[in-house]
Amino acid sequence: MLDRIQAFLQTLTSPNSAREFAPDDPRVAFVALCFQVMEADGNVSEQEQQTFRDLLRERYDLSEGRLKALIEAGHDAGREAVDYYRFTSDLKKHLVNEDDRVELLGILWDIVYADGQRSEIEDHVIWRIADLLGVSARDRVLQRQQAAARSTGGDEGED
Repeated sequence: MLDRIQAFLQTLTSPNSAREFAPDDPRVAFVALCFQVMEADGNVSEQEQQTFRDLLRERYDLSEGRLKALIEAGHDAGREAVDYYRFTSDLKKHLVNEDDRVELLGILWDIVYADGQRSEIEDHVIWRIADLLGVSARDRVLQRQQAAARSTGGDEGED
């Protein structure tokens, strides 16, 4: 009986939206990694936020309320994380195809380039994520180059 009362009280005091998604939901892991990338350089631009929201809408086809709940759950998970392993391991369970993992990196690069700038720390974060996902350095660099080209509308051949 006491457990039921405590559980009820917790539902009143905790935000309902974040509980819509289980902690091991791959969408939460994806959003958490996006936040890790966006916040890496200490500056989350409007362009990065808009690109992030647009990508989530495209990818998951959620109502505005559920989209906000997913963003909140991912942001909370990202703030509590000590490293990227938890998120990459959740994603690896669901992204068994290497092409899907490479595509995920491309999305992260699109977020990096949304504001037209790329920092060394953003490079480092994506390198760590790629390594944990088992994506090769070659594929990581190709995804970066393609994201850079998409952001400028042309072809950029960076290292």
